[in-house]
Amino acid sequence: MTPARRWVALGPGGLDDFALTDVDVPSPARGEVTIEVTAAGVNPADLKHARAATDFPLPIGYEVAGRIVALGPDTEIGSGAAAVGDEVLAFRVSGGYATALTVPAEKVFARPETLGVDEAAGLLLAGTTAADMLRAARTARDELIVLHGASGAVGVAVLQLARLRGIRVIGTAGRRSCERVRDFGGLPVTYGPGVPDRIRAAANGRPIAAALDAVGTDEAVDASLDLVADRSRIVTIAAPRRAAADGFRALGGRQPESAEFRDAVRSNLIRLAADGDLVVPIGAVFGFEQAREALRLVSDGHAGGKVILRTDR
Repeated sequence: MTPARRWVALGPGGLDDFALTDVDVPSPARGEVTIEVTAAGVNPADLKHARAATDFPLPIGYEVAGRIVALGPDTEIGSGAAAVGDEVLAFRVSGGYATALTVPAEKVFARPETLGVDEAAGLLLAGTTAADMLRAARTARDELIVLHGASGAVGVAVLQLARLRGIRVIGTAGRRSCERVRDFGGLPVTYGPGVPDRIRAAANGRPIAAALDAVGTDEAVDASLDLVADRSRIVTIAAPRRAAADGFRALGGRQPESAEFRDAVRSNLIRLAADGDLVVPIGAVFGFEQAREALRLVSDGHAGGKVILRTDR
């Protein structure tokens, strides 16, 4: 057993139900790894899933970076052999807001030297979600697509992956974030009344093949429906009710097809990030005891990049 501290939700009431607790982390069995956590990624899903849960206390957090402190017998991590002391990242874990945790080895990957610890902790949830959106919308080279919420963590990952694949993106964002969209390869269009017409003007006569929604507002959904006739090529990660009502696709990491794809693409995303082809902008870094403040910033939607919890602060 390893003593540790961990954030949990004690009920579905949101941040008021979050508590920092003392736990004993079990020693790793065969096929498991114990990680001393340095950084944990903070995501909207952390709070969303806590509010929807029915089984408490619920450990919080899905992605971390740190170092191996114990290995189960005959255990290799997802990217090969490993040793105590190796720097790693892990994704789709349970309870990442912790100073240490034991996880299945297939969720753990070596952290390349060129990838910072904060960037590693914030890479895989947004990155796999972005890649899954591009897959589900059947995007292809030389197409023009629209992306709502283009300046957020998932949006910025979509912009970069699309650029690598030769896909042109018109990205909607707030006025203050348009330069960010442009910096990552998108053609920015501001939110607000008349956004479909501004998107058409930006398209300059080219057809818009697909629409990806990472923000979930009615404005974004209505614009997507206006611009893309084939509803099978409209994808949202934030408006499941509208998707059900209007006949387009809502993605979630727990859907079997998405889960399988996101697991398969992790190693490639790590390689792209290590090579500098996929950047993880960091918007804010909080101390470990500031989880509530970090989640408030993420929930406000104006973090300006990934938000990270550090156990060494």
